[in-house]
Amino acid sequence: MNRIDLEGRVVVVTGGARGIGYAVAQRALRSGASVALWDLDAGRLARSERELGELGKVAAVTVDQTKEAQIEAAVSQTLAAFGAIDVLINCAGITGGNGTTWELEPDVWRQVIDVNLIGPYLVCRAVVPQMLKQGYGRIVNIASVAGKEGNPNASHYSASKAGLIGLTKSLGKELATKNILVNAVTPAAAKTEIFDSMKQEHIDYMLSRIPMNRFLLPEEAASLILWLASEDCAFSTGSVFDLSGGRATY
Repeated sequence: MNRIDLEGRVVVVTGGARGIGYAVAQRALRSGASVALWDLDAGRLARSERELGELGKVAAVTVDQTKEAQIEAAVSQTLAAFGAIDVLINCAGITGGNGTTWELEPDVWRQVIDVNLIGPYLVCRAVVPQMLKQGYGRIVNIASVAGKEGNPNASHYSASKAGLIGLTKSLGKELATKNILVNAVTPAAAKTEIFDSMKQEHIDYMLSRIPMNRFLLPEEAASLILWLASEDCAFSTGSVFDLSGGRATY
């Protein structure tokens, strides 16, 4: 495995205690970065901090990314630990289960939008001023191929990820002259614990749509995400990078 140059950088990974976020944190540490894990699950966060701490400097921050005050506190804790925030990986998210649009409860719809779209907006809103102060930053938002194509029985999730793509494009343009680049990746399904909240028929549907006929590995996602988080990514912003095993049609 090649080493992405993140030497001396401070990387914040929301949802960093598990799944793709954990793989990103692991690869970032092996690439010379210090990592702040932001996650809602305090127990899992503590375990991940212990495991990842063997690879480098890790700070664990318990935070609900839908709560502005908690996000501001997380920024303060991260700066106290490392003195900077160079990279933000918005990875935290939920699926909200499966159902047709007319069957899904409005409260579930609102929760998915709140976590998957409002949450990354609030985190960016809190972190970008620090990046502006530093004169450098990289932001990578983890969207989904569902945000490009729309998955049946997941309108809430698909809409939230489509919104995150829109946020990425707007913020990328706003920061284009500030040495802060903002991009998104659109993974197909990765077989992580998020599958526990999905119906088997929906999992089967997602696999059937992937020409490579397998699910994404978290480590594969981390490779692209962290290239986008590095200085080697120098002329791409407001862009959407595919991670769908050939599924995406645009």
